[in-house]
Amino acid sequence: MDIRAVKPRVRPGPAFMSSSTAARARHYPLTPQVGDVVAGVSVASVLVPQALAYAELAGLPPIHGLYAATLPPIAAALAASSPYLQTGPVALTSLLTFGALTVIAPVESERYVALAALLALCVGVARAVFGLARLGWVAYLMSQPVVRGFTAASALLIIASQLPSALGAAAPAGGLLSRAAWAVWHPAGWEPAAVVLTLLTLALVLFGHRVHALFPSVLVAVVLGIAYSAAAGYSGPVVGPVRTGLPFVGGPLPWGSLPGLVLPGLVIALVGFAEPAAIARTYAMQDRRRWSPDREFVSQGLANLAAGLSAGFPVGGSFSRTSINRLAGGRTRWSGAVTGLVVLAFLPFAWVLAPLPRAVLGAIVIGAVVKLVAVRGLLRLWGVSVPQAAIGWTTFGLTLALAPRVDQAIIVGIGLAGVVHIWRELQVGVRTSYDQGVLTLEPQGVLFFGSAPGLEETLVNQVAEHPDAVRVVLDLEELGRIDFTGAMALKSVVQETVDAGLEMEVRHVPPHAARILSRVFGPEGLSGLTGLPFGPDG
Repeated sequence: MDIRAVKPRVRPGPAFMSSSTAARARHYPLTPQVGDVVAGVSVASVLVPQALAYAELAGLPPIHGLYAATLPPIAAALAASSPYLQTGPVALTSLLTFGALTVIAPVESERYVALAALLALCVGVARAVFGLARLGWVAYLMSQPVVRGFTAASALLIIASQLPSALGAAAPAGGLLSRAAWAVWHPAGWEPAAVVLTLLTLALVLFGHRVHALFPSVLVAVVLGIAYSAAAGYSGPVVGPVRTGLPFVGGPLPWGSLPGLVLPGLVIALVGFAEPAAIARTYAMQDRRRWSPDREFVSQGLANLAAGLSAGFPVGGSFSRTSINRLAGGRTRWSGAVTGLVVLAFLPFAWVLAPLPRAVLGAIVIGAVVKLVAVRGLLRLWGVSVPQAAIGWTTFGLTLALAPRVDQAIIVGIGLAGVVHIWRELQVGVRTSYDQGVLTLEPQGVLFFGSAPGLEETLVNQVAEHPDAVRVVLDLEELGRIDFTGAMALKSVVQETVDAGLEMEVRHVPPHAARILSRVFGPEGLSGLTGLPFGPDG
């Protein structure tokens, strides 16, 4: 039957979508819409406090979080593929920034700030190059076990980094986990007001959506925190004086430190792109629209270049803010630009954030990442694949052990996943059967230069085990890709069989393998092999 003649009974398309989804699927406006303004302002109300919190997570003064929330969203809007993606400071990228820089310079120092901006430029250049070279596929290089292990461990590290501030405890200097452990095990050092503010903020962040999908829980938490601090004379750590004014563009950068930032920049460029790619792809599927990872790479590259030139730090796409943008009526990519403009307009008034308790910022970060501690997903891997579970849990453990250099952990995880993949590819399964002098071999898997020797070895062993065999049938129906070395191995198998005085038959040559085999065997040789037995005399 000609499959080209088969037509689907139902034509997929807008007729099976909701009216709002169908409208989005038919048309993404190119010019800003009224909904973009409403959505941009809504997102900005969440972005301002998050930017402060993520700057602290990255080891930077809070004002630099606002810098990273102004020009980057505007720059991203110039080339974005998704009409909804909101760009700015995010938790995972902030942690990666902290890990890359904390071993080079003291946190919140002038050198640290300059290095953060230079790192953003590295990330921006890498992402822009990936996009312009149409290398969007590199976003899928990380396997799911690596992503799950790294994400879960990173979320734990992020929570650990915020626990001292959330509890109002003056933890001694040390690693992220050791400071968190000290804060937890010394309740006498907790600030009661900080604990109350943390619990209240967490309740708002985690359950505020039950009031309404667009309930500004983060903004409410910040307003309440500032009001309490100013009215009650809060004695715990606060944001403190915040510089006002526009971000400084084009400041001096420590170019001599560039070689040490290239690898962390590449890691952040790839790892930090996974979240915006997933967000954009998900909404594109829901709207039945095309999505370009190459354009998104360019968009995120421009955003990071803008961050680096305006005293910011590496940025990425935010799932929570993108969701708010879509729910609030964002219709085009310009809603992100509106968000950046609103934050830019707020900068002269940033001084109002000075009394904000750092406990509130810590709770905002914890609330944003607590759902990422998905250890259950890692546990399920054991029931699916032991090697993949080992990859996930190794990445998880290394991320915790190597903190704050979490970038090194994910490099090891990716390498380990590659090794396991190659090891599996080397194993060509061969199903064998023997009946009345006929030995049948059915290889399964990919036949390439690494796995070809295994097929030859199996043939030799099977012929040795069945000395009375007079004929060998090689069934290729379940064989995957074949490269040149694999084709040469098949030719060698055929020749060795014939030289041993056995008849040889090759069955079910896959269409994808016919071309390479015809070149290796020659057109006549291939047609003579497929389904037609031949012996030592040809």
